[in-house]
Formats: sequence, C-alpha cells, structure tokens
Amino acid sequence: MATPRPILIVEDDAALRATLAEQIALEGDFTADEAESATEAAAKLADADGRYDAILLDIGLPDGDGRDFCAKLRRDGMRMPVIMLTGADAEQDVVRGLDSGANDYVAKPFRLPELLARVRAQLRVFDNSEDAVFTIGPYLFRPSAKVLLEPTRNRKVRLTDKESAILKFLYRAGGKPVPRQVLLNEVWGYNSNVTTHTLETHIYRLRQKIEPDPTRARLLLTEGGGYKLEPGTSAA
Repeated sequence: MATPRPILIVEDDAALRATLAEQIALEGDFTADEAESATEAAAKLADADGRYDAILLDIGLPDGDGRDFCAKLRRDGMRMPVIMLTGADAEQDVVRGLDSGANDYVAKPFRLPELLARVRAQLRVFDNSEDAVFTIGPYLFRPSAKVLLEPTRNRKVRLTDKESAILKFLYRAGGKPVPRQVLLNEVWGYNSNVTTHTLETHIYRLRQKIEPDPTRARLLLTEGGGYKLEPGTSAA
C-alpha cells in the first residue's frame, strides 16, 4: 500500500476544516494538516520539516484573498497542485482563480469523493511533470527526466525507469522503511516472474550511482526487511 500523501487544508471555517481533515484521513490515501489563514499556511510551508504534496485553498481567508496567496506561492517557486475551494463559482471567479495559478477550482458545497478524485488527478499530472523536483541528500531528483542533479559538483546521474520508480516510491514513504515485497509490487506490479533478487540487483546498482561509498550506504538504507531513504542526509 502506498504511503499516504500530505495535504494542507487552508480554510477559515473551523468546522469545515476539521471535517475535511477527518474525512480525508479516513480515505487512507492522504494525511491532512490544517491552517486557518494565509499567514499560518505560509509558516507551515516554510517549515523545514513541512512537506505538502497538494493544497486545498479557500478563497475567503481572514487575512486576504486565497487567489492572491496562490499567486504568491507560484512566485515563490512552489509548484505543488493547488485546488481552490469556494462558494463563488461564476465564470469570472473561476477564471481569476485559475489565472492566479490554481490547478483546479471546486465550488462549495462539494462531494468529498469528487474532491479527492480531483486531487489524485492533479497529483498524477504533477508527478510526471517537469515541475516535480524532490531533494534526496545532495541531489535534486527529477522523476520525469529520470535524473539526479548534484549542483555542488555540477554532476548529473542518469537513472533507468525502474531506478527512478524505486527512488520516487521510497521518497514518498517519508523516511519509513518499505518492505521488499511492497516495493516489488509497486515498481514491477504483481508479476510472479519477478523476485526479490531483481529488486536487490537494482538497489545495488542505485547505490553504485548515488553513494560515495556504496559499501557504507548513507542515503539508501536497508532496514526492517526492506529499504528506506534518508532524504535529508548529505552524502558528501
């Protein structure tokens, strides 16, 4: 089972925000964090430990217009999907929301299954876009290009399809160990001809590419019958 992906809910209606967070968590695909204002959301996004794969953003916030906040996020280089939530669904409101950089626009009241389906759709597009960049140790990982960039050494590491898929899934696990069989199923599918030896071979080759000393791994670790990434570890 894939690791739940973190969503930030920015909504000033405390009851709606809490209900959304609770219902989203029950789905199993996502975890939810909450902010009641643009200021609180900005602080959470700036936190070094904060990582959100998508944002649900209300237009009517107590300290400003959600569309202005979305435009600021884009100016600051944040590219994760943003889905606007609002009661204003006239054409001009939709256009202004999308022009501010939002990926989608959902009018209140909405059905939760539809909202989450839209989030999933936007995440699928984002994960395969040029905008998706993940930090793994000293590297910037671009899954769409199947490449790791190491800016400090002006180095580029090219990956195979499977190597890129392994890194992306381990990154999504947020530093938690992923059992070998889960990783096999996620990367190769339920193929009875693929064994853990195949996975171990790919892990070996990955370590040869990304670890300064592959015999003493610091980024791609073996743990608990599986593997995990230490995204914040420097490999220098």
